[in-house]
Amino acid sequence: MQAKKCLFGLLVASLVLWLIFLGDSPLRDWDEGTVAQVAREIWRAPVGSMRWLYPTLGGEPYYNKPPLIHLLIAWTYSLAGVNEWTTRLPSAVLTALGVPLLYLVGYMIFNQRLPALLAALVFLTMLPVVRHGRLAMLDGAIITFFLLLLFFLLKARQNQFYAIGVGICLGLIALTKGMIVMLLGGIACLFLLATRQLALLRNPYLWVGIFFGNAPAIAWYAAQWQHYGSGFLQINFQAQTFSRLVQPVEGHSGPPWYYFIELLKYGFPWLIFLPGGFSLAWKKRQNTWGCLVLIGTIVYLVTISLMRTKLPWYIMPVYPFLALAIGAKLSEVWQHRYFKAWWAVLFAVIAIAGLAGGIYFAITKQETILIVMSVILAISMGIVVWLIQQHDRRFIPVLFSGMYLVLVLLMSSRSWIWELNEAFAVKPVAALIQSHVLPGTKVYTSFPYGRPSLDFYCDCKVIPATMPVLQQMWSEQYYLLLDNTTLKTIKLTGSKAIGRTEGFTLISPLTN
Repeated sequence: MQAKKCLFGLLVASLVLWLIFLGDSPLRDWDEGTVAQVAREIWRAPVGSMRWLYPTLGGEPYYNKPPLIHLLIAWTYSLAGVNEWTTRLPSAVLTALGVPLLYLVGYMIFNQRLPALLAALVFLTMLPVVRHGRLAMLDGAIITFFLLLLFFLLKARQNQFYAIGVGICLGLIALTKGMIVMLLGGIACLFLLATRQLALLRNPYLWVGIFFGNAPAIAWYAAQWQHYGSGFLQINFQAQTFSRLVQPVEGHSGPPWYYFIELLKYGFPWLIFLPGGFSLAWKKRQNTWGCLVLIGTIVYLVTISLMRTKLPWYIMPVYPFLALAIGAKLSEVWQHRYFKAWWAVLFAVIAIAGLAGGIYFAITKQETILIVMSVILAISMGIVVWLIQQHDRRFIPVLFSGMYLVLVLLMSSRSWIWELNEAFAVKPVAALIQSHVLPGTKVYTSFPYGRPSLDFYCDCKVIPATMPVLQQMWSEQYYLLLDNTTLKTIKLTGSKAIGRTEGFTLISPLTN
């Protein structure tokens, strides 16, 4: 009964955190804008068009990723319309389910409820997991499918029938993000080898699950190859998958320590306990949990660190392993009242940072909710410092409560997608284009790069171009979207401005 209460509580807490004010912020560029546009084109397609099988982006074949998440988003569009909330809902719900799943996995590998619960709470309150999990992206779903795979793998030791689920989860991962199934499947295989569970390989249910679970993914890839020919294989496997291993794709590069910097940037306060967690995992490496943490963390981090293409969300699948290590360390602290003096110092630094953040937000007249968030961070971390100095283990529930409240407030604000501030606001510009330009029309812009979110909102293809190309396209009767600097220098005789917003002017073709 207590386990069911823990599961229910974790599920409710995670759904609140992942769904609160989910649709209040515009879609982010790149993954969100692209995923939303592919999903909308699937939703719009007439019955019998097979668009669900052969997805498109801007009317062109979309080779990049399999369409499982796009199909789920298209389904939510059919139920509740096209908006930010329906776009993010499937990924957010799937990611939230990973919290109770991690609790179940932790309970099976620790054989104790406390470290499992603490690991799930750590995972629940990790900023990158919450933030990226709320976006219309694929990585949160990948984590949940992999945790489900581990759950079935562990349950199969007691009941062979559960092995069917292992194959089904591999298929779900393949249908979500393609070849990452090789890396995550490899980690699962190494875990089996290290824990001497080779008997599972003789389990007929495992192979039945692998066959039926992966049949849809294999069929999808075969259908693309048959429909598009070698072009699909060249783009999907070579350009979008294996090329990322040996060269930066679209300029996304970084040093081998790129992901360690990402952990340092967004991993606090939990990174404070990570060294102790890994030390404990090494001591317990003969145990199931220590083996899983070490294999999962080392294999995954080394692999993505050696890849030439670096993107912040590639690190996402490592967070469950880190949460398990930290949960084990916090459980040891709770049971043995083991404290380190330097913990208080680091938490004091976080408290001061929270106070400084509150002052900064107040001076710059930011959202009130951010000021409240900073104050709560400062107060809760201050209490944690005092409790640690008193050698009082109650600092752990205070830490979880404070972090949860901070994240709830951050996700309630309009600042949780801080990348939106890196360029102009797309919705006013999209509204300007939409009010004058027919859907599907090409619009050329002086902005230096394309923005998938702008394409989605205006329902047109907005193409970046140089000055000579802009002049040529205008003479060929295309609309132009020009920033103020370009507008002053470009020579468009007899041009007509039909609207201005956010520092951009929409220029109509000569015939209009």
